Amino acid sequence: MSQTTSIHFEISERKILLRIFDIVSVLGMLYLVGIVFDFDYFKINKEHWLWSIVLALYLTIFASIFELYDLQKSSKFEVVVQNIILTASVTVLFYLLTPFYTPLLPDNRLQIVYFYIAINVALFVWRYAYIMLIATPRFHKRVLLIAHRKQVDNVVASLHKSDPNYKVMGFIHIGKKKERAELMEVLEEFPLEDVKQLLENYGISEIVVAVGPSEAITVSLYNQLIALLEQGVPIREYTQVYEEITHRVPVQHVDKDFYRYFPFSRSNQNKLYLFFHRVLDLLFSILGLLLGLLISPIIIIGNLIGNRGPIFYTQIRVGKNGKHFRIYKLRSMVKDAEKFGAQFADRKDTRVTRFGRFLRRSRFDEIPQFINVIKGDMSVIGPRPERPVFVKELSEKIPFYEVRHLVKPGVTGWAQVNAKYGSSAEDALEKLQYDLYYIKKRSLFLDISIVIKTLSTIIFFRGQ
Repeated sequence: MSQTTSIHFEISERKILLRIFDIVSVLGMLYLVGIVFDFDYFKINKEHWLWSIVLALYLTIFASIFELYDLQKSSKFEVVVQNIILTASVTVLFYLLTPFYTPLLPDNRLQIVYFYIAINVALFVWRYAYIMLIATPRFHKRVLLIAHRKQVDNVVASLHKSDPNYKVMGFIHIGKKKERAELMEVLEEFPLEDVKQLLENYGISEIVVAVGPSEAITVSLYNQLIALLEQGVPIREYTQVYEEITHRVPVQHVDKDFYRYFPFSRSNQNKLYLFFHRVLDLLFSILGLLLGLLISPIIIIGNLIGNRGPIFYTQIRVGKNGKHFRIYKLRSMVKDAEKFGAQFADRKDTRVTRFGRFLRRSRFDEIPQFINVIKGDMSVIGPRPERPVFVKELSEKIPFYEVRHLVKPGVTGWAQVNAKYGSSAEDALEKLQYDLYYIKKRSLFLDISIVIKTLSTIIFFRGQ
């Protein structure tokens, strides 16, 4: 098939590209500075190979924490500038403070300034080139959607939100012709007579099929898709694409065949993984409680001025296998906040005190939960525990909600670092999608990613 193909970098490819060229550009700039200027603090040679490895490691870690690999933010230069400065500053600081693995401080302190400026310039130049050359429409993946007209808006919105380079060019309606639905997105509706010609005319590189269990593809369209598949055209099912791009499980499209979508991670039963997970739980909990002791004067004073009441509060939550336990938190709301009954907390909840808002944004209100982790009620990482009354209510509205109780709840989790504030059943559905993805993909790598994203949340004061 003579199809006009376009180059497109997948999400994973773009993240790898960013990481590799961040390191290459910084090391290349430092090598150039060493040649042009009288610069001997950092040298790239066989004798000092460890210096480059440590710098690359620090750069990758702090660039992750300061969201330089967030694809939504990496295409916006004004956001990238801020994150580059933060990344370079902390990277240089840590590099200077570890002279056992890095160079000794130079006699000429001006060389540290050269070192810092070189890292910033290298990242600025490379990231500007990335935005101008790669994060542009020429590298968009052009997609043809096959779906019912009434589903198009939701499908397109979910794909574009997670990957702005994923461009749906149009759709083929698989329902009856007389069925109509108003579309929010301005998308062209294509006829189904000659799909091959559509692909050639619009340079489409992938077909996504979003067909529900109650719908069917016509024989004519089915035969065309089979022919295209035999010619090497990628044809993918929507739930597969959705999970890959959004890192969520689309429970609203799963229907009753949950076993097809939930081949849960082997880590959930892997004794070695669970052992190290528990060791890290205890380690992080001890460090977290020590931090709590260090900032306790601030907490006490702030509570006296801004909260005026008990420092702590407890509440019954649902844990692993539906078992109830009592959670510990720093109080962030007014006393008797639920005298009219249980209700979801809102993002701008008037019940939250002035000091309580600070506690929530900094995530300091979660510190006492490390006691729950040590007791074994919770883990550091996992789905957030919910109250029994809300669990009962949400289980009746949202399919597979109880599945999140297969693992221990966590102080932080995949939903907490990705989803918006949960103040409704719709928000709970989004968070459930992230929780199920964590249970399905649970691994050490994903745990590390959650820890890094949690640090970003704390640093950028985005706690809720």
